[in-house]
Amino acid sequence: MRLDGRRESSNVDDRRGMSGGAKAGLGLGGIVLIAVMTFLSGGNIGDVITNVGTQMASQNVTTSDQQQREFTEEEQALAKFSSQVLASTEDIWGKVFESMGRTYKAPKMVLYTNAVQTACGQGTASVGPFYCSGDQCLYIDLSFFTTMRRSLGIQNKGDLDFAYAYVIAHEVGHHVENLLGILGKAHQQMSRMSKTDANKVSVRLELLADYYAGVWGHYENETFQSIDENDLLEAIETAKVIGDNYLQEKAQGYSSPESFTHGTSAQRMRWLKRGLQTGDMSVSTFNVSESEL
Repeated sequence: MRLDGRRESSNVDDRRGMSGGAKAGLGLGGIVLIAVMTFLSGGNIGDVITNVGTQMASQNVTTSDQQQREFTEEEQALAKFSSQVLASTEDIWGKVFESMGRTYKAPKMVLYTNAVQTACGQGTASVGPFYCSGDQCLYIDLSFFTTMRRSLGIQNKGDLDFAYAYVIAHEVGHHVENLLGILGKAHQQMSRMSKTDANKVSVRLELLADYYAGVWGHYENETFQSIDENDLLEAIETAKVIGDNYLQEKAQGYSSPESFTHGTSAQRMRWLKRGLQTGDMSVSTFNVSESEL
């Protein structure tokens, strides 16, 4: 993805190296996610234990130790790239909202190390990038991108630039859902549902965020011609390997559709591609049947 000379966003809160108060512990969800990423990287149960131990140890790093840390050239390059992608989403979504007669309020992107306090509670690097509607911020520990590249078996970080951008655009997609009132309405519905039914609503939210990531990519490329065929392929491949069925089957040998919260590989690829191809804001995952997802 070509972003040379493009501006960086001013809506970035760089908290890397600051204490996030992570001593509350890793938690079962975090351990499961670490296991999934480890198996996805070709590791075994011994590697899982090692990685869990490493993550728990990193959460107990003292504030003074964190503040003394110097960032590598790769980390600084990723921070700049992430800021440029965020700036692009601001420009593109600003125009899209204007065309709909609305005003786009850009989210803030928080870069952090290991753990962070948010309006939605404490977040840790083990859960990957996430969006919090309570403070309208997206949170990213940049080490996720390094882990993602290794999981995909790609050595050259330049080969995944658009895949990284897709991850950021997906979280911005949740912000778009929030501004349009979709996210809040869905969360209200989910609070009154059974776990299985709430998961189905969650899948629609995640697929819509994938679609909106595609919409951003559509207009980004239309405006700047910054995305080539290889970029599209790497984003689609990323959508494939973060599908619920792919991750569950890789980790445990089978998948449980009733537990899906993000959608299958096929669904995630389909909605991302649809957004990239059409850029049509009249489309929504909440306006189709389950069989059409």
